[in-house]
Amino acid sequence: MTPAPTDQLAMLIPDFPFSYDEWLRHPAGLGQVPADLHGTPVAVIGGGISGLVAAYELMRMGLRPVVYEAGQLGGRMRSAGFPGHPGCVADLGAMRFAPTARTLFHYIHELDLPTSPFPNPLAPCTPSTVINLNGVTHQGRSQMLLPSIYQEVADAWDKTLRDKAELFTMEDAIRRRDVDLIKVVWNRLVHRLDDQSFYGLLADSAAFTSFRHREIFGQVGFGAGGWDTDFPNSALEILRVVYAHADDGEQVSIVGGAQRLPLGLWSHSPARMARWRPGTTIASLNHDAPRPGVTRLGRDGADILVEDAGGGLSRFPAVVFTPHVWTLLGSIDCSAELLSAPQWTAVERTHYMSSSKLFVLSDRPFWLDTDEHTGEHAMGMTLTDRSPRGVYLFDHGPDRPGVMCLSYTWNDDSAKFRTMTDQQRLTVLLRRLSAIYPGVDIASHVISEPVTISWENEPLFMGAFKQNLPGQYRYQRRLFTQFVQRDAPAAQRGFFLCGDDVSWLGGFAEGAVTSALNAVWGVMNHLGGGTDPTNPGPGDRFDELAPVELPL
Repeated sequence: MTPAPTDQLAMLIPDFPFSYDEWLRHPAGLGQVPADLHGTPVAVIGGGISGLVAAYELMRMGLRPVVYEAGQLGGRMRSAGFPGHPGCVADLGAMRFAPTARTLFHYIHELDLPTSPFPNPLAPCTPSTVINLNGVTHQGRSQMLLPSIYQEVADAWDKTLRDKAELFTMEDAIRRRDVDLIKVVWNRLVHRLDDQSFYGLLADSAAFTSFRHREIFGQVGFGAGGWDTDFPNSALEILRVVYAHADDGEQVSIVGGAQRLPLGLWSHSPARMARWRPGTTIASLNHDAPRPGVTRLGRDGADILVEDAGGGLSRFPAVVFTPHVWTLLGSIDCSAELLSAPQWTAVERTHYMSSSKLFVLSDRPFWLDTDEHTGEHAMGMTLTDRSPRGVYLFDHGPDRPGVMCLSYTWNDDSAKFRTMTDQQRLTVLLRRLSAIYPGVDIASHVISEPVTISWENEPLFMGAFKQNLPGQYRYQRRLFTQFVQRDAPAAQRGFFLCGDDVSWLGGFAEGAVTSALNAVWGVMNHLGGGTDPTNPGPGDRFDELAPVELPL
């Protein structure tokens, strides 16, 4: 299969194929609020990428974003350093971005952040890829150098996408931004596949009759790695990723760490703003620090009450809420009237993927050493069915330390580490890797303490990101469409959910950014503002593009 050229593709999500990147680029801007409302405070709860994009664009409209953050700015765009080694970072959450994420890259370019190719399996920038399955190891730089069974699995996946998911038709429609065709094809697939799991889609395909082929595909996959931890999820979740080329191998990372993007938005002054003086930033409007985390949300007439952990109580005409929606069920005392009963059911039913990583610093990029007997590199980017699952190697030059992600895992594989200390995790991983690389003393090159994360253990997150299970399309539709409030009762207006678990593309920063822009449109509309007729926003085109509504 010849993939569509990514320079013509965008993450145009078929459920709601609105071109957010074109809306952002338009010279008319995103819209405006009445001049007499300039300076109006709007609460933005959560200082991750979704919250800071929302705050940034609300500031540009002349509103005053008041940011609340219970932890550190950045959310799951969290980068950790290694003491004594400036420039070496571990991206604990988001770490690689596909070029089709054009809305996200609008902000990366706005901040002029440099990027570098990410060392995914078999990517052009990856010196060597090692696949270790069932105790057998293969190494190579391209798929052509691997045993033929891997090509058979790749061909089976391509055939499944052609036969079951109308791949060519959808890719061509997305490339041309033919929203009518996108809607026709996708709505048909939603009706057919909402109740089917990803594994069910594979097992139902004539190309995947072999269990061995399904097993290899789950453990190795193509692009950024294996897919088996997604097997229980809805098939629709995977097709969105495929159509958007969101998980292709040729991704990039942000030099210096992904957290530079949200922190940059916090401190960057846009070239054009309503009301505010040149040099104004989100930071300056918030006295250089966000308010503490929110503990209670309520309603007082037309205003929404926000109480924070420091005891502060403020009222706002509009609130943008970006954290995981599960926080509304426990850590935040949220008035039931802010959402409808069906929306609360959708919040309860949200399903989160768990995920863990472990990083260490090496004395140098020793993995580039050549084995005198085989001529192969000492190590490579590694995919394995054992506990490390994914190993990524980051080279900063021959005379500088290297960063090693010794394990990147999901769901059950992540749960295997939950009860271990950081040092115990490292010990287990080094033991497992020694079986894959028996002639390499990896431990002798480690010069730092391990840096770890298990997102399911993080109290502010309780998981890595949303992934719908089969039959959950209706719930996701309720959360995504919540930003359009024209028919909502007064008590449910002015409170806007966003973030990647509200988007159709959970786990990708693009979804967090685009859902933030939905909330910006919602706030603008709620306050009596609007878009320029030449540049309608997502709410203006909602009736045309709205996600299909399945029967109850």
